[in-house]
Amino acid sequence: MRENISISLPEDLKAELDRVSSLEGVSRSDLLREALKEYLFVKEFRALRTRMVAQAQVNGIFTDEDVFNRTS
Repeated sequence: MRENISISLPEDLKAELDRVSSLEGVSRSDLLREALKEYLFVKEFRALRTRMVAQAQVNGIFTDEDVFNRTS
């Protein structure tokens, strides 16, 4: 199910959104939807990475070389 939301944008940001939307040949909604998906993915990835780095350090893994040595 889809729901509509409204956002307000500064004029210059809306103009850039319209420019990119036209250039890419996609609707503003599609462009914003993809941007939001990417933002949320990156946010989740960073949170996971933070947890994994902490766990790795507890296990004595601090560098890429440490990872390589443990997995080789």
